[in-house]
Amino acid sequence: MIPIIDTHQHLWDLSKFDLPWLRGGGPIAKDHLMSDYLTEAAGLNVVKTVYMEVDVAPEQRDAEAEYVIDLCRRGDNPMVGAVIGGDPASPDFNAYIARFAANPYIKGVRQVLHGGLEVGYCLRDEFVAGVKRLGEHGLRCDLCLRPDELADGAQLAARCPQTRFVLDHCGNAPVYDDRAQWKRGLDAVAQRPNVICKISGIIAQVKREGWSPDDLAPIILHCAEAFGRDRIIFASDWPVCTLGATLQEWVRALQSIVAAWPEVDQHKLFHDNAARFYSIE
Repeated sequence: MIPIIDTHQHLWDLSKFDLPWLRGGGPIAKDHLMSDYLTEAAGLNVVKTVYMEVDVAPEQRDAEAEYVIDLCRRGDNPMVGAVIGGDPASPDFNAYIARFAANPYIKGVRQVLHGGLEVGYCLRDEFVAGVKRLGEHGLRCDLCLRPDELADGAQLAARCPQTRFVLDHCGNAPVYDDRAQWKRGLDAVAQRPNVICKISGIIAQVKREGWSPDDLAPIILHCAEAFGRDRIIFASDWPVCTLGATLQEWVRALQSIVAAWPEVDQHKLFHDNAARFYSIE
């Protein structure tokens, strides 16, 4: 089996962290621990993972970072790196990121831009300055954008050419609705050579009953065409993916969609591109 680097592994222990977006309840409003992930990933040949921040309460960001650094150090699990939360526009951002920039396990920063922030927030001068600082530290920036602000992401990448970006969740393409705007925006982002694309997220939109890989294939194949097969990486988005399907179902669906690709390209998607982008040995 092709080895997998899962580049978007969420974990949360609600006895340790406050996730405001889960306060209203729902199917994933419970603990999701490394032991749970390993059970659900059994047999998939996941060899390494990269943690993705979970939008904890801002005052807990330092504690979240230390929590995942400890997981990476322990060696009893596949986590080898982390993308931590942060607000590049904050006046405290430079000091915050300087505390973690030299840590080999910290790979980048993400602020979810569709979590109540207005369109255009990522183009504020102070936000751009913070993202440039990430590049100066050799850190990456995750872009989690709505389809109607993908053009903003392309502009941000153009303004920060020394920063490496990854576009989360196929640019949040709609699985069942019109994708014309999404395609225009995605193509604009793909033109920026310092951006790669995570093949992830869209599985959470599928209708649990009666969905098939064909529902997802047009989005995934367009991302692969726009970015090229050297600039796409697999990510589970677990446990958010379980809103649509199990982790096993998501991986098997993606494997079936790319089954006709040369094996070297499948290795790039599931392992090699991520190893290069995140400097994972």
